[in-house]
Parts: sequence; C-alpha cells; structure tokens
Amino acid sequence: MEVGLAVGLIVVLVAVLASGFWIGMTLLGVGLISMAFVSPRPVGDAMVLTIWGSTSSWTLTALPLFLWMGEILFRTRLSQNMFAGLAPWFNRLPGRLLHVNVLGSAIFAAVSGSSAATCSTIGKISLSELADRGYPSHMAIGSLAGAATLGLLIPPSIIMIVYGVAADVSIARLFAAGVFPGLLLALLFMGYIVVWSLLHPSAIPAAEATTTLAEKLRVFSKLAPVFGLILAVLGSIYSGVATATEAAAIGVMGSLALARLEGSLDWRSFSEGLAAACRVYCMIGLILAGAAFLTLAMGFVGLPRELAAFIAQLHLSPWALIAVLTLFFLVLGCFLDGISMVVLTIGVLLPTIQSAGIDLIWFGIFIVLVVEMAQITPPVGLNLFVLQGLTRRDMAYISRTVIPMFALMLAAVALIYQFPQIVLWLPSQM
Repeated sequence: MEVGLAVGLIVVLVAVLASGFWIGMTLLGVGLISMAFVSPRPVGDAMVLTIWGSTSSWTLTALPLFLWMGEILFRTRLSQNMFAGLAPWFNRLPGRLLHVNVLGSAIFAAVSGSSAATCSTIGKISLSELADRGYPSHMAIGSLAGAATLGLLIPPSIIMIVYGVAADVSIARLFAAGVFPGLLLALLFMGYIVVWSLLHPSAIPAAEATTTLAEKLRVFSKLAPVFGLILAVLGSIYSGVATATEAAAIGVMGSLALARLEGSLDWRSFSEGLAAACRVYCMIGLILAGAAFLTLAMGFVGLPRELAAFIAQLHLSPWALIAVLTLFFLVLGCFLDGISMVVLTIGVLLPTIQSAGIDLIWFGIFIVLVVEMAQITPPVGLNLFVLQGLTRRDMAYISRTVIPMFALMLAAVALIYQFPQIVLWLPSQM
C-alpha cells in the first residue's frame, strides 16, 4: 500500500509541476496529502516544525548573504571588469569567455559550499555579460548549471559534513578527497566547451583585438578588487577566523566597500540589490521548505528506506552495486534534496558498502557526485529552479541545456571508479 501510495504521489507531483504551478507550493501540497494518508501525527504541526527547521538554520544564513554579494557585484562595474580582465587571456582558447562560468564557479565553490549560492552568484555576474557579448544562451546556461554543482564537491561542503557524521568518517579527509575530483570535473566541463566550440566555430563571438603582454597585465589588474574580495572570504574560512556564514557577511561588506570606492553604489542600486536578493532567496527558501516537508512525508511512506533495503539484499558485485546505486540516487534525486537522500538511506546502505569492500571515503565522494547530478535533474533540480529564476526561460529548455554536463558527471563517476586514487591519494597523505 505504501509503495502504491508513493508511486501515486510521484505521478501527482510530476503532473502539477508540469502545469507550471509554483514549485515550493507543489512540494508542500504533495507532502500534505501524503502525510494525511500515512501519519497519525497532526499534519499542520508537522508542517510548521519542518518548515521552521529547514529555513532557520544558521548554516543556511550564508545563502542569502552570498546572493546579496552577487547582486552587489552585478550592479557595479566589477562584473564588467572581470570579463574585461579575462577576455584577452581566453582569446586563443576555444570557447573563450564560456570558461569563466567554470572557473568562476570553481573559485566560488571554495567560498560558499553551496550549489545554489554558486549558481545564483556566478549567474548574476556572467549570464548577462555573455548574452551581451553574443555567446549562445544554451551553452552559457548549461555550462553554468553544471559548473555550479562544484559548490557541493569542492570543500567546504555541507553534504560531506552530513555524510561524515552519518558514516563516522573523518570530515577533514572527506574535504581533502573532494579536491582532485572537483578539479577533474572542472576540466571535463572546460574540455567539453573546447570541443563544442571547435565543432561550432561560428557560434562563438570573434576574438577581441590581439594585445601585448603588458596590455593584458594592465587589463588584468582590473580583477584585483574581485580577487582581493575572494581571498578575504576564502582566507577567513581556511584560517579559522570565520565560519562560512560569517565569511559571507565579510563578502557582503567587502563588495559594498568596493562598490562605494568605485562610485557605483547609491541608494537606488543598494535597495534594488537587496530587494533582488530577497526575491531570489524567497524563491529558493520556499522550495527548500517544500522539499523538507516532502522529504518528511516520503520518510513516513518509507519508500527511500524500502528501496535501499532492497538494493542491500541483491548481493551485487562492487561494479554492479555502484551502477545500481547511481541509478537509485538519480531517481531519488528527482524528488528529494541531497541532504535528505543521505540521511534517509546511508544507514541502511553502509553495511552493504562495507561488505563489498568499498572505501567509505571514496563512497562519500561518489555520493556527492550523484547528489550533484540530482541538482540538475528535473523535476526537483535546485540549480534548474535557480536558473529559471535568473533567466525566465521555461524548465524544458533549461533541462535540455544541462544534458551534456550530466553526461560528463556520469563520466566522472566512471573515472573515479576506474581510478580510485583520484579520490584517495590526497586523504592518504594526511
């Protein structure tokens, strides 16, 4: 009965999402219906407590702050300066400024630890610039959607902390294990941009005028304020001076100071940036609240636990087990957020993983990679919702743009399985 109910709820969820109704309200509504069927607990009480818990955590405070920082940078000349400073250096690389999405996301990932914050912040800066310069929108959106998932893989990462606690493994070693896979994924994304650009040379704007090394360095100096801001945020985290949330506040103060010194900060830009950040965060916050309540409801239905237990009983070889788990988490990721997937399933799966001889540090990075893929899979891919809010494009179009990035992430899973030292070498040196 529970499985039948879960399947029915999934059908309802997909149908309502396809109608174009608000994502957050859809998730809340489906969760409300399922709780009414399977739980004797008062539904209103459960909804209030779940929504409050999912939206009031201290860690989550970093998200609106990073969103605001991105809005401030977006409304100043700093974003234009970033592209002006990078453009001469990418003239000879196929794809040119499309690579800024990947490099910017990789750098910001080391600041925020959040895929949504990375997507919003880099998107605010890059998408309009790429559009103004004539870059194809599907490549700009797709490369950003994929690269923004690096926010979960390049440490610090909230998902890694949750897994480390659940699996009782060293979080510091998990952080170290994510470095090389994160760089590998960034290189795969950049490699795809290069290949696509070579196959479609007419789609990429012409290179800007050739400049001397001295001119490149002079233009590159425009990036000094942005790099200084990034170093301030990164340094405050890795020196132990500030948490990610406190570092986000430093980023906001720094971006406000830079905008003021540059002369582009006035009351109008300040208020518009704050209002825009609030709107985007309210959109994301409603989705997070709905996803949290739907996760609670699915937990009561028991579908994630039942599926995990079923997989554990199959007694598969390590290769087959990883293949099945990849499919399992991808399907689960269409309806649950990453943290919920880990919390609901990892306790059941760990004995099977250990009996198969799979290293738990390696498995943690595998989990992060498949959760990253879930960030760009409909109907509940959070990065897709963020991009929809930024671009006003329909979900079908955005989903099509991320298909190549999704395939590259599957390739990354295959590579770390075939060459596990990509994950395990750095932690082994600690």
